Amino acid sequence: MKKIRSDYRFLFAGGGTGGHLFPALAVAEKIRNMQPEAEIMFVGSRSKIEGRVVPKSGFAFSPIWIKGFSRKFTLDNLLFPLKLIVSLIQSLIINIRFRPRVAIGSGGYVAGPAIWGASIIGAKIILLEQNSYPGVTTRLLERFASEIHLGFEDSAKYFKNKSILKFTGNPVRESLIRINQETALKHFTLDPSLKTIFILGGSLGAGSINSAVEKFLNKYHPKDLNIIWQTGKNYFERYKQFNTGNIVVKDFIDDMNLAYSACDLLISRAGATTIAEIMVLGIASILIPSPNVAENHQYFNAKSLSDRKAALLIEDNKLAGVFGTEVIKNLNDEKRLNEIRINAANLGRINAAKIIAESAIRYSKP
Repeated sequence: MKKIRSDYRFLFAGGGTGGHLFPALAVAEKIRNMQPEAEIMFVGSRSKIEGRVVPKSGFAFSPIWIKGFSRKFTLDNLLFPLKLIVSLIQSLIINIRFRPRVAIGSGGYVAGPAIWGASIIGAKIILLEQNSYPGVTTRLLERFASEIHLGFEDSAKYFKNKSILKFTGNPVRESLIRINQETALKHFTLDPSLKTIFILGGSLGAGSINSAVEKFLNKYHPKDLNIIWQTGKNYFERYKQFNTGNIVVKDFIDDMNLAYSACDLLISRAGATTIAEIMVLGIASILIPSPNVAENHQYFNAKSLSDRKAALLIEDNKLAGVFGTEVIKNLNDEKRLNEIRINAANLGRINAAKIIAESAIRYSKP
C-alpha cells in the first residue's frame, strides 16, 4: 500500500559551518517535537559538517554537488560554474520529489540552489540570518522569502523588504541549560573556590588564541585560577602537556553545558551559535573574532554585543600583546563581569526555535 504523505513537509538547507547548520537543526527538532508526523529533509554538501551531523540527528539528508567560490584562485574555482549548474538541477529534482510546503534556509552557499528549487515549486520560504552582517546567500534569496528571522537587530539595515523581517534571535538547542557551577567544576575536578576561565576556539582550534594562552601560562604560571582549555583537534598534541592540576586541556568538549556553567569568564571566537548560547545563558565573555571568515562577520557579531556592553571585544591582531593583562584585569572585576552577564542575558532569545517552528508549521497547513 502506498504511504500517505504528511501535509507537513519541510526542507532545510544551510551548512558548511556549524553556525549555519545548528540553528537549522534546533528549528527542525522543535518542529519534530511539535508535529511528530512532519516529514523533514535536509539538503547540503556531503563533504561538510551537515553531511556528518544531520544523519546522526535522525533526519533525512540529500546531498548536492556545490562548493563556495574561494576568494583566492584555486582549481576548484574553475569548476564553480559547472557545480552551480549541477546543484541547481539536483535541487530542483529533490524539491519536485519531496514537494516541501515550507523551505527554511539558514545560510551558507549550499542554501542558494536548494531554496531556489523550493521557490520554483511554490514552497513558502523562511530564511534565518544568524550574523550581524548578512551573508551573500541570504541577501540573494531575500526576494523569495515570506519571512526572514534575524539573530541581530543590526542586520535589518542590509535588507530591502523590512516588512518580512523579524528579530527572533538565533535558535539554540533545547538541551542548552545552566548547571550549578560547583557541580560543573566537580565534573572537571577543579577547585570551586577559584575563578574559572573557559577557552573555546572551535572544534578544530584557533591558532592565535592557543598561542596567546600558551604565552599566558608560561608567563604567569597561574595557581589561583582554574582553566578549561579546548584546544581543538588540530592543536591538542602540541598543548596537552599543560593538562595538570588546575588546568584542564581537551581537544574537544562534548558537554558544553558543563563547561559553560563552570566558567566565570569565557574566551571565544565570535561565531553566531556561540554568541546565541552566551546570550541565552548570560555568560561573561571576551570575544576574539576570527579574521578568516567571509565578510568579517564575526567582527560585526562581536561588536554588536560589545556596543551593548554585553561582551568584551579583542581583535585578533591585537591579541598577543594584551591577552594576559585583559584576562586578569577583567576576571578580578566582578562588578564588570556581572554587568556583562546581565546585558548578555537581556539580549538572549530563548524561544527563537519555537517561534520559527510555529511559523513554519502555520505556513505548511493546507
